Amino acid sequence: MKYDIYGIGNALVDKEFEVTDEFLKTQGIEKGMMALIEEDQQINLLAHLKETFGLKKRAGGGSAANTIVAASQFGSKTFYACKVADDETGDFYMTDLHAAGVKTRLDEIKCVKDGSTGKCMVMVTPDAERTMNTFLGITADFCEEELHLDDLKESQYLYIEGYLVTSDVSRAAAIKARQVAKENNVKVAMTFSDPAMVTYFKDNMAEMIGKHIDILFGNEEECMTFTGKDNLDDAIAELQKIADKLVITLGSKGAMVVNGDDIITVTANKVDAIDTNGAGDMFAGAFMHGVTQGWDDEKSAKLANASAAEIVSVFGARLEKNTHDNLLQAS
Repeated sequence: MKYDIYGIGNALVDKEFEVTDEFLKTQGIEKGMMALIEEDQQINLLAHLKETFGLKKRAGGGSAANTIVAASQFGSKTFYACKVADDETGDFYMTDLHAAGVKTRLDEIKCVKDGSTGKCMVMVTPDAERTMNTFLGITADFCEEELHLDDLKESQYLYIEGYLVTSDVSRAAAIKARQVAKENNVKVAMTFSDPAMVTYFKDNMAEMIGKHIDILFGNEEECMTFTGKDNLDDAIAELQKIADKLVITLGSKGAMVVNGDDIITVTANKVDAIDTNGAGDMFAGAFMHGVTQGWDDEKSAKLANASAAEIVSVFGARLEKNTHDNLLQAS
């Protein structure tokens, strides 16, 4: 097996800011959600953010990319299929992935078409809640040609991010990848990614999931919204029809793993959160690392919880390599 996890998702460079609730209200930005914006809107928003608050941090991002980077830093063999433009931001993104030990084909097929690498404005309020406005740029055109199916076929797991649902061509690529994975005995894991994805793209999300996948990640709100149920127990019963294993994050209440009749709950690590950006991605990366290394669900979930607690205690969606090593030693 060449790779433990083969991920597909958006390629976005995060620009992170500490903002106020009042700023979000003034700008008409819905707190706690991810919204897609056009490039001119992104340019204007960036100018306002820089002038009012100053740039806190620039880093590689994207939901599945954050997960794949986390798994790689823990020691998993990983590959990431994505799309960047031939610009400075794209170079930064590719270099960032490779530095984290993630394999790509970006240096072989560098895109020279007109376009811009995707960017995400990450706005963090004093309560640590993250709000995102995203200009997808060229990543919106991520398609089957960028899948590198030979690499997928040599992987233990395919990991799909829910944000791909917003683009017709990217959703089609995700569906193709899922089909090829199933045909080649590659297991499939997927994350809902964001409440907005299941709220506004529910039917497309169902199409992307298909009849059955092996692991589905989501938080409590996403699970209930997708199923249309008003309590988590009913939502779980519905989701078990399409996924063998459900991994559900419960915020301050911890997390649960539902695997058939087995339900494992793990309590949350106490921490003073300053930035929730990337918490779910980090959780999934740690859990996927455990699963691909043959760990049981409880051990994997405990590492995931500890890792999520660590990421919300720092600014940004990724941790240093030595922090991953420390988390492994404590697991």
